Amino acid sequence: MADEPLVLGIETSCDETGVGIVRGHTLLADAVASSVDEHARYGGVVPEVASRAHLEAMVPTIQRALKQAGVSARDLDGIAVTAGPGLAGALLVGVSAAKAYAYALGKPLYGVNHLASHICVDQLEHGALPEPTMALLVSGGHSSLLLAPDITGDVRPLGATIDDAAGEAFDKVARVLGLGFPGGPAIDRRAREGDPAAIAFPRGLTGGRDPRYDFSFSGLKTAVARWVEARRRDGEDVPIADVAASFQEAVADVLTRKAIRACKDNGVDHLMIGGGVAANSRLRSLALERCEDAGIRLRVPRPGLCTDNGAMVAALGAEMVARGRPASTLDLPADSSLPVTEVSVPGHTHEPARGHGHEPANGHAHGSAHGHAHEPAHSHGLSHDHVHELSKDNLYG
Repeated sequence: MADEPLVLGIETSCDETGVGIVRGHTLLADAVASSVDEHARYGGVVPEVASRAHLEAMVPTIQRALKQAGVSARDLDGIAVTAGPGLAGALLVGVSAAKAYAYALGKPLYGVNHLASHICVDQLEHGALPEPTMALLVSGGHSSLLLAPDITGDVRPLGATIDDAAGEAFDKVARVLGLGFPGGPAIDRRAREGDPAAIAFPRGLTGGRDPRYDFSFSGLKTAVARWVEARRRDGEDVPIADVAASFQEAVADVLTRKAIRACKDNGVDHLMIGGGVAANSRLRSLALERCEDAGIRLRVPRPGLCTDNGAMVAALGAEMVARGRPASTLDLPADSSLPVTEVSVPGHTHEPARGHGHEPANGHAHGSAHGHAHEPAHSHGLSHDHVHELSKDNLYG
């Protein structure tokens, strides 16, 4: 519907420069520029390389998204950006770009949480989220069980990884097996040729006295490494497909077992799975099997929406606008350790900027369409002349 909020989202928490545009729950554009190939030679993400790649890709990726969506930047109702958690330098590039666009266009700015965005993206595929929502988020940096009574303001952590996240374990095991980086897709491919019951790898934190919802994958990673080293030391071949399948089965078993338990314990009859590892084929199939057995409805976005992307940020931003949540100020910080309980960085109402020649087409001052006017950019170290030049030369596309 035309009256639903049109929001552009920017995601730069790690190595993907993601820009998405949504109208309400409808995805109009999902443009991604990945620097993964630049990191592959190092076997992992290098923060400085990621920041530089975001800087170079930002404006072209935004212009590509606007063209794909068939809208002008002036048509937007808001700009959303990942404010954290993530790599500090990478986040700063996205936050700085979002501030510049928000100021130059006179649009409200929404700094949102990366993890909450991973939950909200499912609305673009399966419609409005039930409330409360139970979410299992698994990626290279996070393995979390979250209960979200209100995706725009009330997200409660139930459990998290106490050491390596699931995606990190995938990368490290792939390195041991010589499968390259990123490890998740490589292990998934090789596991299809192997036997998931071939090797009895351990399931961390599944004892009777262990935390009910927390995860640990460091011991599993070490067990795989020692098993492989022992085979090589004895001059035996390493059955890579069996190792990959058995490791992947251990991860999927623990994740789904604890997620189903959390749903039952909290009386939630559905489960949403997100994050990059949610693209894993065995995790998806085992989750579906166990959810069906438990009478729980499973919601998993298509693989392209599970990995980091701007669409998820735009989805949460659109929900913020639709529910009248406060916008962020132009002194929005990039917070590498932003807790999931902070779904957005709260905003304050400021005096509207005057006389800059970039008022929105509807005639409202900065953010006033949603009741959140912004201070002039010079109050936060960004000169008006600089923003004016940005807007003239490359902001509008």
